[in-house]
Amino acid sequence: MRLSAVFVRVAAFVVAGVLAVAGARAAVTVVEDRSRITVQEALIDTGYDWTRVIADGLQVILEGEAPSEATRFRAISVSGGIVDASRVIDNMSVHDVAGIAPPDFAIEILRNDSGVSLIGLIPAATDRDDLKARIADIANGLPVTDLLEVADYPVPDGWRPALTYALRALAQLPRSKISVSDNRVAIDAISDSTAQKAQLESALSREAPDGLRLALTVTAPRPVVTPFTIRFTLTGEDANLSACAADTEEAQGKIVAAAVAAGLTGKANCTLALGVPSVTWGDAAALAITAVKDLGGGSVTLSDADIALVAVEGTDQGLFDRVAGELDNALPDLYALDATLPVKPDAVAADPPTFSATLSPEGQVQLRGRVPDDLMNGTAQSYAQARFGQHNVVMGTRVVDGLPTGWSVRVLAAIEALSQLSNGSVMVDPDMVDVSGNTGNVEASAEITRMLIDKLGQAAEFRVDVTYLAALDPIAALPSPEDCAATIESLTSERKILFDPSSATISADSRQLVDDIAEVLKSCPDLRFDIAGYTDSQGGEEMNQQLSQKRAEAVLDGLRSRRVPVANFSVTGYGEADPIADNDTEAGREANRRIEFKLIVPEPTSDETTTLETVEQNAADTPTGGTGSETVPDIVPDDPNQIVDDGDGSGDQ
Repeated sequence: MRLSAVFVRVAAFVVAGVLAVAGARAAVTVVEDRSRITVQEALIDTGYDWTRVIADGLQVILEGEAPSEATRFRAISVSGGIVDASRVIDNMSVHDVAGIAPPDFAIEILRNDSGVSLIGLIPAATDRDDLKARIADIANGLPVTDLLEVADYPVPDGWRPALTYALRALAQLPRSKISVSDNRVAIDAISDSTAQKAQLESALSREAPDGLRLALTVTAPRPVVTPFTIRFTLTGEDANLSACAADTEEAQGKIVAAAVAAGLTGKANCTLALGVPSVTWGDAAALAITAVKDLGGGSVTLSDADIALVAVEGTDQGLFDRVAGELDNALPDLYALDATLPVKPDAVAADPPTFSATLSPEGQVQLRGRVPDDLMNGTAQSYAQARFGQHNVVMGTRVVDGLPTGWSVRVLAAIEALSQLSNGSVMVDPDMVDVSGNTGNVEASAEITRMLIDKLGQAAEFRVDVTYLAALDPIAALPSPEDCAATIESLTSERKILFDPSSATISADSRQLVDDIAEVLKSCPDLRFDIAGYTDSQGGEEMNQQLSQKRAEAVLDGLRSRRVPVANFSVTGYGEADPIADNDTEAGREANRRIEFKLIVPEPTSDETTTLETVEQNAADTPTGGTGSETVPDIVPDDPNQIVDDGDGSGDQ
């Protein structure tokens, strides 16, 4: 009995222990499952479904492959927000990232009057010593600062052609920034003049190798004009703005508007320049030109802050006093007015002295008239020979006494004015210097006027009647893309580019035509053509497209071999698309086998007009003084030119 009681007690204790352990294990399982499920759901809701959560007692273990180290850290943070962060065990790995990509090689070259600077990253295979030596030659003794870094990676295919072209461009651009990268060059440069800007743009575009992406920006700074000058004359209904400079487009518009209101017709040339004496220049000039209009004729000359107003002989004294007084009071501060009413002389000399200088279109110069002494005669001859060439000057002068004061200065000024013309004459007498002729320099009239004011004085009487002819301008005379396209069309109107049957080889009979086309393209600036190839409909469509592409490329290669700049050209093979004739006839198939040169005309970037253009357009729309108005015709691009190939009549594509 006593043993049974002990056994019962022991059994009770054992059963109680087993139940306690089972309860504890059940409680742990509940806690583990609850933690695992809650953390897993939070991670999935956050987008981290690549994680796997394992619960081990109170610990929460995270497994899986994180896309990145940052993502792994964020997954731990999300889990630490659900359970105590100390319970989170990180067993995650991070996905292996790809190998480091090759760097983008690039050089920035800066050149100015202080030297040349290089900064950027170049391939280790680049001959750095040779590069520095070439740039040192270009710098011509100025310092070269080398801040280049090197990386040992393969050289991109377009790197060397781009760098070679950039160095050629650098030699031509003393003030520039050139950025070089794989198959791309970006150039920002400053030229000395508008003419040099056009020449540089044309030359650099032509020299660019095929396939190079070129971004070219050349700017021409405003010229510095000294003295800042305006010269306006009104004789009857003949108004002439022979010299005009303005500091802003607003001032330019005011000046031109005043001149148009006073009777000026045609295109006004008013240069935007630096060197203005006052910000009120436009107001002062407009007031002065209006005063000439109110007087009914005369001239006004503005040279910096000095204004010389000269009325016509016989102008009413009361009118002159009123207009001159109103102008003097209305002028902004700084400007000084000198108003003159010429007095008609009582008698006129029977034989006033004269001097003339004439320039023929062939460059021959004749000097005739009176000079004060032998020294002046020799000086005039030497000066003319220096300007026009020793063998181009013919002297017909005569030494006489009693010439007016300042006659020698007027003679030399006449020769200098003549040197600004392509052909023309200058007539000098005691009261007037008369310059007339033709020029290819759009600024010639203003330059002559400024020179005469400087040499003879503001009150001097002179007339400048110079006509600008684009045909004499070496820049404007360059043929336009449309002109070149029309010339190519005329060359190919009767001849055809032929290919050997079923091939992309230009036939021997067509090589002369390609030579002629190449000569035309060499003289044309910055052309963009798409060379399009076409076949007839015989054969497979894919085969025809490939053949037309090869033939277009053959034409491009033919032009390239003849040293035509074709960097801006493209080639496209259209196969049997867009037939121009019936493919059911031999004649139609022959016509469809062709090459077309399609001129690519850039779209205009803006339809805005400048202040000067607006004033001129308003003047054209509103006739003044019965002089009529001018209209400018719309410019419409020409149609693409067509060059027909493969006229062998064999029926091949």
